[in-house]
Amino acid sequence: MYPPAYPHDQIQSLYPGVFLLHGSIKMGPGMRMNRNMVILQSGSEITLINPVRMNEEGLAALDLLGKVSKIIRLGDFHGLDDEFYLNRYKCELWAQKGQETYKSPSPTRDINPNTTGPIENSEFFIFESATYPEAALLIKEHKLLITTDSIQYHSDWSYFSWLTKFAFKLLGFKTGLNIGGPWLKRVTPKGKTLKKDFEILLTLDFDAIIAAHGALIGNGAKELLKVEINNVFT
Repeated sequence: MYPPAYPHDQIQSLYPGVFLLHGSIKMGPGMRMNRNMVILQSGSEITLINPVRMNEEGLAALDLLGKVSKIIRLGDFHGLDDEFYLNRYKCELWAQKGQETYKSPSPTRDINPNTTGPIENSEFFIFESATYPEAALLIKEHKLLITTDSIQYHSDWSYFSWLTKFAFKLLGFKTGLNIGGPWLKRVTPKGKTLKKDFEILLTLDFDAIIAAHGALIGNGAKELLKVEINNVFT
């Protein structure tokens, strides 16, 4: 009924109340890559950002953190495991309108520029110019920006098969911070640019980034993003 749980690490703590599940996904024969789920803890409730299905051991560890009250889809191209968690926990699904890649299940709450963040001192950012829904979530206490495909930081190529690694390098991905090339190409309106969206994003107070792929960059993220924006939008 649901896609399987692919290999993943154990849940790790990034900051107080912020956890990471670093896992993987098989996209086809010989094609495997990593993907991340961020877990936010607020009192007895937890929020899953860009859900990744876990095995039974992982789910047991998740339940020890609290009760899953909401899941949040920040990017249109992620949503494979949303239905599994919705049915398991009977929780809310937050997402922007106009979902195309995973039209079902339907969001129970719309993410827009006026939507209050899911935990205290959090704030959504919307890529307003993108032709497919894409957002980010700022956790102000830790100056942490949670992204999906728009911005990724790869310190290594964990869970990547050699074929996927080769393909990613052909697509322009490198070790370090990347504005996702395939994502940018797909969401940019014809004849236009998303440069202004990224310039607005830079006005937020963040210094760390964790994406739906790759690893945490714990400091200096904004300065690296400025360099990447200059390289991409020239």
